[in-house]
Amino acid sequence: MNTKPPSNAENNAGAKDPLHGVTLAMIMTELEASLGWEELGRRIKIKCFTDNPSVASSLKFLRRTPWARQKVEALYIRHQRASRKV
Repeated sequence: MNTKPPSNAENNAGAKDPLHGVTLAMIMTELEASLGWEELGRRIKIKCFTDNPSVASSLKFLRRTPWARQKVEALYIRHQRASRKV
C-alpha cells in the first residue's frame, strides 16, 4: 500500500483548482440557495432547473451529462469570484 504524502506539485495543483474538494451536491446546494431555480434556469437552459426542479433531480441529470455539468461548474466558479469581490 502506497501511503506517501502528496508531492508539492500535487498540492499546488489542488490549490489552483477552484473546484478542488467541492462536490457537485455542494455546488448545486449553494447555487440554488443564492440564485434560486428561476435564475439558474434563466442562466443555464436545462429542463431540470425549470420543470419541477430539485437538487436530487439536478444531480442525477448533471452526473450523466458532462456538458451541463461543465456549465454549472463554470457558473459556480464565476459566482464564487463575484461574491469574493463584494
